Amino acid sequence: MRRGTWVSLLAASVGVAGCAEEAASEAIVVAPVDAQSWELVWSDEFDGTELDRTKWAPEESCWGGGNNERQCYTDRPENIVLEDGFLHLKARKETFTGPDRPPEIAEDPNPQVTQEYTSGKIRTRGLHSWKYGRIEVRAKVSAGQGMWPAVWMMPEEAHYGSWPLSGEIDILEAVNIGAACDECEGDVGENRTVSALHFGEAWPKNSHVDQKSPLPDLALPSDEFHTYAVEWGEGLIRFLVDDRVHFTVPKEEWFTGSPDAEGNPNAPFDRPFYVMANLAVGGKWPEESNEKGLADSSIPNQFTIDWIRVYQCHDDRETGLACMK
Repeated sequence: MRRGTWVSLLAASVGVAGCAEEAASEAIVVAPVDAQSWELVWSDEFDGTELDRTKWAPEESCWGGGNNERQCYTDRPENIVLEDGFLHLKARKETFTGPDRPPEIAEDPNPQVTQEYTSGKIRTRGLHSWKYGRIEVRAKVSAGQGMWPAVWMMPEEAHYGSWPLSGEIDILEAVNIGAACDECEGDVGENRTVSALHFGEAWPKNSHVDQKSPLPDLALPSDEFHTYAVEWGEGLIRFLVDDRVHFTVPKEEWFTGSPDAEGNPNAPFDRPFYVMANLAVGGKWPEESNEKGLADSSIPNQFTIDWIRVYQCHDDRETGLACMK
């Protein structure tokens, strides 16, 4: 996620499409997404009753990601629920005290922090990470001023240095969906989802590129499930919504300030990244946008995910580019 102030605090410890939407929903047939030899290598269909701990580790922290978010992420069924074949990350208004930061950036001892909201966040960090491929999620984003659902990727190891020198890939972000929006097309309010890359020099001289895109019919993305994906190859990254490419970034548009990347134009997006999904409550970006602040009517809320799948290029694991023609 757009970690504007995400931060020097991450330090060197930062660690780790498409079948037609309706067909995937009705048949739940996991198969290569097209004839270009994308091969499924990992997935979670969320069909059980409990989170698969061989695939996911919930984050427990209350520090707000460096974005002044208002939630504590907890490892409780109140915030992380599997039901009827879906994962629900639930935001609730409740006073909760928990650890300040996740373990990889925690102080010793890790202070306790109290927040007025709770929510859920899951990560494959330390369990699974990938270099190049197609990562896709079928999800229904949450609506409401102050809501910030996201599916994104961070480097398994801070090979090039602390954020953002080692990069960040934001597959899906949705901020303030349905809230008043002067620059949005249509008459439903904020109807754009966002994909982005973060990179560059050390904060606060960090850089990013992003794209906000509405659906073709200008509907709210919170009304229905949609499939969001990134196709990531050597020197080329592109983002898709329902199999339509809405944002393409070649290597000429990114860089890292790390001296370890000298002469390597693909850095920092040439190392394994892990996947995470979360529902943030408030924070600098949503609270300074649209109708401003966090609306009482936005809580409780949930971010619902049908599945997350990872494909790699069967004929070209080395660069992934053979499947991106």
